[in-house]
Amino acid sequence: MPEPDPSHLVDRLTLEQKVQLLTGKDFWSTWPMEHIGLRSLLFSDGPAGVRGETWDERSPSLNLPSATTLSSSWDSELAYRYGEVLAGEARRKGVHVVLGPTINLHRSPLGGRHFEAFSEDPVLTADLAAAYVHGLQDHGVGAAPKHYVGNDYETERFTASTEVSERALRELYLLAFEKAVVDARAWMVMSAYNSVNGVRATEHPLLETPLKTEWGFDGVVISDWTAVRSLEAATSEQDLVMPGPDGPWGPALVDAVRDGRVPEAAIDRKVRRLLLLAARAGGLDGFEPALARRSTVDSVAFARAAAAEGTVLLANDGILPLDAGRLRRVAVLGDNARFARTQGGGSATVVPARVTGPLDGIRAALPGVQVDYAPGVIVQDGITELPLAQIVNPATGQPGLRVRFLDDTGAELYTEDRRSTALVYFGGDAPIAAATTIELSTRWTPAEPGPIRLGYAAVGRGRIHVDGVPHEVVAAQEAGDDPGAALLFPPSAGIPLTVTAGTPVEVRVEFELASRAPGLENACAITVGTEPADHDAESLIEEAARTAIGADVAIVVVGTSARVESEGFDRTGLELPGRQDDLVRAVAATGTPTVVVVNSGSPVLLPWRDDVSAILVPYFGGQEMGHALADVLCGRAEPGGHLPTTWPKTTEDVPVLDVTPADGKVDYGEGIHIGYRAWLKTGAEPAFPFGHGLGYTTWALTDPQVEPTAAAGTDVAVTVSVTNTGSRAGKQVVQVYLSRPESAVDRPVRWLAAHAVVRAEPGQSRTVTLPVPARAFADWQPGGWNYEPGVFGVLVGTSVTEVATAGAVHLKAV
Repeated sequence: MPEPDPSHLVDRLTLEQKVQLLTGKDFWSTWPMEHIGLRSLLFSDGPAGVRGETWDERSPSLNLPSATTLSSSWDSELAYRYGEVLAGEARRKGVHVVLGPTINLHRSPLGGRHFEAFSEDPVLTADLAAAYVHGLQDHGVGAAPKHYVGNDYETERFTASTEVSERALRELYLLAFEKAVVDARAWMVMSAYNSVNGVRATEHPLLETPLKTEWGFDGVVISDWTAVRSLEAATSEQDLVMPGPDGPWGPALVDAVRDGRVPEAAIDRKVRRLLLLAARAGGLDGFEPALARRSTVDSVAFARAAAAEGTVLLANDGILPLDAGRLRRVAVLGDNARFARTQGGGSATVVPARVTGPLDGIRAALPGVQVDYAPGVIVQDGITELPLAQIVNPATGQPGLRVRFLDDTGAELYTEDRRSTALVYFGGDAPIAAATTIELSTRWTPAEPGPIRLGYAAVGRGRIHVDGVPHEVVAAQEAGDDPGAALLFPPSAGIPLTVTAGTPVEVRVEFELASRAPGLENACAITVGTEPADHDAESLIEEAARTAIGADVAIVVVGTSARVESEGFDRTGLELPGRQDDLVRAVAATGTPTVVVVNSGSPVLLPWRDDVSAILVPYFGGQEMGHALADVLCGRAEPGGHLPTTWPKTTEDVPVLDVTPADGKVDYGEGIHIGYRAWLKTGAEPAFPFGHGLGYTTWALTDPQVEPTAAAGTDVAVTVSVTNTGSRAGKQVVQVYLSRPESAVDRPVRWLAAHAVVRAEPGQSRTVTLPVPARAFADWQPGGWNYEPGVFGVLVGTSVTEVATAGAVHLKAV
């Protein structure tokens, strides 16, 4: 199908209209222009679900597994279906472009947004990114790979400069964007907040070269929200400023064109790109939208299967899979077993209709087995929303609460009835900017008695009324300089209260919108609920250990909290929060076989790894996480994952760790040596290497064949026989690495060049051919790609350390 060409419509727009199109209409959409048939385009977070225009439990979204789960599958076909499912969600919600995938690299395990990105390796990231984009756009919805480029940390992300060499940019950080653009033809690319070598990403020459010139990108460069902060960005290849309606362009840009500071031809180029996007997405009359295939994927079933495909079995002494028919009693332990994190925090968060956590999933999978639970350690902190089953809207008598927006006289501006006490307003109809107070009212009937703290989480001041009695104004302090973190992960404030089970409490919270942090004038987030009760940590651990004694198996679910992994801030360490390590040790010491499930989005330290029977990593497994975990535990599904990122033994071992700007700069001085490349260079031994992952069967890789010679700039192929030598069907991830010990160029010890997923029945052999692209042999030199002639070693295996020499390729000069 030929590409549409709406460029002639530019001539029907005045300068003022053209400039208006280049800033969003509101938080999530663009301006329409009815006289040319242009409709408003709607964009939406997030990469692991499609929220839609409002963050609202009344319009729930499918919560897919996190990007680290997807990348652990190493499966491009799965990534394609992932994009396909997101496209169906987007079309259901009227969304034209999904703001994803996030394809920044895992440069440091401390990166706060690690869970939202794919991998520490550029090739794996690029392959999955391209497949994800294809899956979306083949089904009629645009993709916006982000954040271009070098946004691999959260600390001072609005102002910091990534100091990085041109070679590292080309070989590592730009590669995923290149494949998403060149191979998958992404309709949009999102520019980042940070600067690169002192120049803001929204003003950077990288938006022109390589993006639009070398790669032929004909889509729209959309800014991250509020990333464009100057008129100068209009002279770069930045196309669209979000959000609107205000911003640094508008009338100032019109004036700049009038007086010759900005050529009108530059404005026309940006508008043509926006019109092409509208034509592709079905937002422009007279143009057929991009051909959209009809999805046949059951989205909920896919969420469950994808979670299992990305679950990594790090260690197993043979206890897994469990024999459900022999189980009498199972102990499930850990706060995250009951309150699992199914997704990471920040703009990617969606509100699912339902979530199945580990405890519920295990109980459902073992109906005839006694499943006992104890928390062991309290991990979750801050305010937890009030359960819907315990709250009644005083105005309607239905489950939920009444929300009112009031002006400075107390007059009501807007009212709505909600079914959650966790509220986030980005756009939508609520008069955020006009109101001075938001009031939340509900009748709460506690299920358990005792002293608690009742309060709210939000940046600003409020007053809490309990049974009509006002309590002192409480002040939550700002959560830092990042408006995103302040909005999505605010501090909490509350009052002590003693409640009786079954006795209703009238709760009303008045929050002063005027007291919000700067930068949040058009947004609001507040959660009303309770903070964790005081507890004796030692007693909880002892109770968990007693629960484990006599059980056939103890399943301990450990993990991070929203205060540890989120958009808006980086991690300060790799330890599990609270006393979870003590919990695991105490349970393992009982002698009961212990399976540990790690519910984190990124690497954590596992100091007890040699003391337990098995370790599973489902990451943030999406809304079907509990069912998928039970499928894997009981052998109904294979743990299909291999690590996309190295997991360390200690923080001190990590060769590239720093994410904290010094004098406004983050120095990527390690160059091309990040992730496993850096581990191999230093010689340090990780806990679990890149590419590692066990299954429930055994494999043999034999008879490797390598094309022995190739001219520079041509692809080669590696062929290997893969045999399932075990007793059950399974999955293996075959990995091809290159090496060049004798080189005139600084190179990694070895680097990933190709990979393939192999599935086979017991005793079955498959011959797999892995194309190795020419670029895998290239290094970037000033002026272009360089192909050093000579011999390259080829290694084939199942992780970066479990490899064997398969042959060599002699690269001939041309």
